[in-house]
Amino acid sequence: MSRWLVVLGAVLIQINLGAVYAWSLFNQPLMDKFGWDREDIVVTFSITIAVFAFTTIFAGRLQDKIGPRWVATIGGLFLGLGLILSSQATSLGQLYFFYGVVGGIGIGMTYVCPLSACVKWFPDKRGFISGVAVAGFGLGGLIYKPIIGIFIEQFGVSQAFFYLGIVYMILVVAGAQLLKNPPETNEANASTSQSEQFSPLQMLKTYQFYVLWTVFLFGSISGLLVISFAVDIGVELVQLDAAKAANAVMVIALFNAGGRIVLGNLSDKLGRKNTLMMIYALTAVIMFYMSTGMMNYPMFLIAVSLIGFCFGGYLALFPSVTADYYGTKNIGTNYGFMYQAYGISAFAGPFVIKVVSFTQAFLISGVICVVAILLVKFVQAPKGVPTQQPIEKEAY
Repeated sequence: MSRWLVVLGAVLIQINLGAVYAWSLFNQPLMDKFGWDREDIVVTFSITIAVFAFTTIFAGRLQDKIGPRWVATIGGLFLGLGLILSSQATSLGQLYFFYGVVGGIGIGMTYVCPLSACVKWFPDKRGFISGVAVAGFGLGGLIYKPIIGIFIEQFGVSQAFFYLGIVYMILVVAGAQLLKNPPETNEANASTSQSEQFSPLQMLKTYQFYVLWTVFLFGSISGLLVISFAVDIGVELVQLDAAKAANAVMVIALFNAGGRIVLGNLSDKLGRKNTLMMIYALTAVIMFYMSTGMMNYPMFLIAVSLIGFCFGGYLALFPSVTADYYGTKNIGTNYGFMYQAYGISAFAGPFVIKVVSFTQAFLISGVICVVAILLVKFVQAPKGVPTQQPIEKEAY
C-alpha cells in the first residue's frame, strides 16, 4: 500500500508542475496590463523550461543523497515563492527572474523526485509507473487552464500569480510528504541489486549515454515542434480559424498524457527498444505526411494527436531506460543529465521554425526520427547490466 501512496504523491506533484504548460494564458493579460510585446513575454516560458531542465541535474544528485521528500518540499516552496513574487513584478526583468528562474528552480528540484521514487518502488513495472508519474505533468496545463482563466478574470493577472503560487506551494509540499524511497532490504530493490549501479561520472563515460541522449533529443524536438506551434500549424497549413485550431491544444494534452501511461506499460511487455522504435517510426510517418501540407481538419487533429501520444511515450520511457542501463541507485542524478536533451529541444524547435517553413521542419523531423530508429536498434546495454532487463528484449 505504501508504494501506491508514493504514486499518489507523485501524480499530485506532477499535475501542479505541469501547469507551466498553460503559460500562454498569461500572454494577452500581461500585454494588456503592461504593454509588453508578446515575443518578449513568451521568453519567460523559455527561461522557465531551460532553468527547470538544468536544475534537474543538481536536484537529482541531492535527492539521491537525502531522499525525495525534502528535495521535493524545497522545490514546492521555491515554485510557490516564484509565483508569489511574480505578482509584484512590474518589469520583464523581474518577471524573468521571479517566474523563470525562481519558479524554474522549483519545478526542476521537484520534477525528478517523484520519478526516482516510483522507479525504485516498481522495478517490475518501470515503464508503466514512469508513465503514470509523468502523466500528471502532461495533464497539468489542461487541468489548470480553467482555474487560471478564472483567477485572471476575477483578480487580474498579477494577483492570479499570487493565488496560484499559494495553491502550487500547498499541493506540491503536501504531495512531497508522501514520497520516500523503499528500504535497501526491500524486495522492490531485488531485481536491481544484480545490475551494476553506475555513478553519474561512470555513466558519462559510456557511449550509450550519448546515443540515448541524442535519441531523446530527436524525439523531443519532433514532439515540441508540433505541440508548441499546434495552433499556428492549423491556421497556416490547414487554413483554420484560430479558435478551431485551438481545439488541437486540448486533444494533444489528452493524448500526451495517455501516451505516457499506455506506451510506458507497453514497454514493460515488449521491451524498451521495441517500443521506442515503434513510436519513432510512427512519429516519422506522421511528420512525413504533415510535410506534404495535404491536411483537412480531421486529419490535422489525428496527426497532432498521434504526435502528442508519441511525445508522451518518450517522456515515459527514458526514465525507465536510464534505470535499465545504469541502475536505480543514482537514478535522480543520471536522469537529470539525460533530461538535458529535453531542455535543449525546447529551444531547438522554435529556432528551426525561424529558419525554415513548417513543411520543411516536418521533413527534417521525419529524417531525424529515422536516424533515431537506427540508433536504438544497434545500441547495446553497457557492461554490467543483465540482459534480462526489459530494454534488452530482442528487437523486431
